[in-house]
Amino acid sequence: MKLQHLLIILGLTLTSSACSNWIYRIDVPQGNFLDQRDVSKLRIGMTKEQVIYVLGNPVVQDSFDDDTWYYVYDMKRGMKKRGEDFQKQMVITFEDGKVTSVEGDFELSEDFNTPLDS
Repeated sequence: MKLQHLLIILGLTLTSSACSNWIYRIDVPQGNFLDQRDVSKLRIGMTKEQVIYVLGNPVVQDSFDDDTWYYVYDMKRGMKKRGEDFQKQMVITFEDGKVTSVEGDFELSEDFNTPLDS
C-alpha cells in the first residue's frame, strides 16, 4: 500500500514539473531602455537638457553628486526559451552642466569628442 502511494506521489510530481513550460510568464523590463542609435547622438559638452532630450530622464541621480546620472536597464525573462536575463548600464558625468564623460555597456560614436557647437 505504501509503495502504491509513493508511486502516485512520484508520478504526480513528475507530471506537474513537466507542465511548468505550459505556464506563460511575462518578461519584466525595468529602467531606461536605451537604443544604440540614441546613445550615438551623445556628444561631449552637451547640456543636461540636451541629454534628457536624447535619452530621457535618468533612472538614478546621485544624491550626493548632482553631476552624475545613471541609466540602467534590467530585463528579467519570464521563460528561459526567450533568452537570458541581462542588464545594461550607462553613467554620464557632467562638469559645469556639460557632459565630460560617458561610461557603460554602450559604444560611443566616433564623433563623441566633437562638440555640437563646433
